[in-house]
Parts: sequence; structure tokens; C-alpha cells
Amino acid sequence: MQFIVFAISYPLIWLLSKLPMRILYLKSDFFYFLIYYVIGYRKKVVLDNLQLAFPNKPLKELLIIRKKFFKHLMDLMMESVKAFSISEKEILKRYTYENPQLVNKFAKEGKSIALVGAHQANWEWSTSLPKVLNIDVLGAYTKLNNKYFEKKVRDSREKFGVIGYKTSDMVRGMQQRFSDKKQGAYILLSDQSPQPHKTYYWRDFFNIKVPVHTGAEMLAKKFDLVVINYVTKKVKRGYYKTEFQLITENAKDFENYQITDLYTELTEKNILNQPEFYLWSHKRFKHRDKVPAEFL
Repeated sequence: MQFIVFAISYPLIWLLSKLPMRILYLKSDFFYFLIYYVIGYRKKVVLDNLQLAFPNKPLKELLIIRKKFFKHLMDLMMESVKAFSISEKEILKRYTYENPQLVNKFAKEGKSIALVGAHQANWEWSTSLPKVLNIDVLGAYTKLNNKYFEKKVRDSREKFGVIGYKTSDMVRGMQQRFSDKKQGAYILLSDQSPQPHKTYYWRDFFNIKVPVHTGAEMLAKKFDLVVINYVTKKVKRGYYKTEFQLITENAKDFENYQITDLYTELTEKNILNQPEFYLWSHKRFKHRDKVPAEFL
């Protein structure tokens, strides 16, 4: 059954990915109208998130942000499809890097790097990172249930040089690389909301106490990684610019959770610059009523 689903749908996705971006954005406009005005997909979730994050903004402004978010979300969907066949030339034209020399400086010094980031603007096209960084780039991915799609998605994400690990294998892979004395820059998106029972640390995110991932900090201390945040801004439709922001080159010098605090503060600041391009369609604050007493 998995193969039948794949055999029917993948050729259509591939053909869609071969269309020019201007045609894909016409399709994005159609899906925006369908999702926003007809189906109403997660409109309440997005508005609830925005009202919690920005309690002082008037409803009229939040509704404008919500509309812009859904328009962008449909663009992102089309851009993710385009990733299957986009050329190196086109992705480097549309997805530029402001200061890769910051990362390359530490790579030249022989250091490995934690590239922390958030689901802001377009993270799918960051698969082009190996084209501007002078170091192996590695990233974790969630395994798909359909093994045939799994291979195609992985091939797409690795075609510009990213080395992919299943999320469950990432730490083991890092340990092996360090044993083999191999450098690497590890992509660690860290803004998802972990399950409360798996959480070691709670802190404010837009003035609301939430559980936060501390894995990037733990790995940075364990392997003595330079910690660099990367944030992507949407310049205009179909064009993005990524900036690298140094958090620390001496992770072991920090007290527990200080690096996580710095990352979260940076993430908030970057979201405030373009709030409509953050991934608000997930319930970011769903565990706010489950805060353990020691973090209140």
C-alpha cells in the first residue's frame, strides 16, 4: 500500500516542483484562499497564539498578522515542493547568506559548531548551507512512515551536501564523528515545545512560562561546540536572507540553561522583527498550565 500511495503521488509532486516559482505562487494564492476563507484551518490556534504572545497589540493588528502568516505558510508549502528539483543556482539566488565568514572562521580554527535556529521564514531551503560553509553540515530529520517517500525526502534534503541523521540517531552520530576526529556543523532547530514529562527546564517565552528544549546546550557542552544562531528573514516573496549570530565559542563556561536563555531571547527578538513569518500554527503555549512549582 505504501508503494501504491508513493507511485501515485510522488510523480505529481515532482512535476509540480518543476514549475516556475511564479506559477507555484499562483497555486499558493489559491490554497491560501481555500485554507483561510473556506476551510479555516487552524485560524483559531494562530490567533490564540498571537493574543498570548502579543497581549498589548490590538485585535485588528493581530488579524493582519494572521492573514500574512497564512499567506506565507502557503508560500512555504510551495517552496518545500520546489525543493525537490530546485537547482543550486536558483536556491543560491533566492536564499542568500549575509555573513557565512563567521561560521567559516571557527571552521578554519578546527572547531565544530552547533547551528541553532527556529522555525522562522523558510528553514527548508537551509539545505543549501554546505554551499557557503567550509565544514560538513549535518541535520536531524523526522523519519516518515512511508519508506519510499522517506528516501526521496532525504535525497532532496541531502542533494546540496547536508548529511542527514534520523533524530533518534543524531547524538550517536555526533559521538562517532568526534571519535573519528571529524568536524561538523550541526543544525539544531530548538524552538519546538517538548512534552512536560521530558522537560528539564521551563522559562518565559513571550512572558509565558513554557517547557523548552535544552538538547542543543547539552550537546554544545558535551562536545565543546561553538554555538551560533542562524535566523532567516523574508526579503520579499521567494527571497530570503540568513544571518549568523554568535552566542558563544566557550559553551563549557556557562552555567546550566544560560545558553538556552540566550538562544530563547534571540529567538524572541528575531520573531518580533517579522512576527508574521514565525510558525504560529502549532500550539506554542499549550503546556502553560502545567508549570512545575520549582519554575513558578
